[in-house]
Amino acid sequence: MAKLDALPLNKHDFEVLADFRYQIRKFVRFSEQVARQHGIKPLQYLLLLHIKGYPGRDWATVGELAERLQAQHHGVVALISRCEIQGFVERRRSSEDRRRIEVHLLKNGENVLDELARLHRAELLSLQGRFVVPAMQAFDHR
Repeated sequence: MAKLDALPLNKHDFEVLADFRYQIRKFVRFSEQVARQHGIKPLQYLLLLHIKGYPGRDWATVGELAERLQAQHHGVVALISRCEIQGFVERRRSSEDRRRIEVHLLKNGENVLDELARLHRAELLSLQGRFVVPAMQAFDHR
């Protein structure tokens, strides 16, 4: 059996890939617009979301946030600094490892995030199954 990535693509495959990218782009555009309408930059919203949504805890390190945002460490440090100025987050030295800096949400950040996350959830629910990872059998050429 040939590997799926080695098989030639047909018209349907391109349609599935194009529709998936289209749905991603529509959601990202919605996210960018709604963030700006609420006086926050899209990357600031994502930073707050990744702090609150970090698995197993309500804070994250700069390195973890850089990974989640797929951004350079120094860029994330600057983003955190801008969010600190707005009163969204604060940096705290870890009590377990004094070398580690934890980024925590502040009440103002929690409030902005809660409002925006509710709008994002409603948008995802409104897509009614349009925003799904294409089924692998859509690419099966057997």
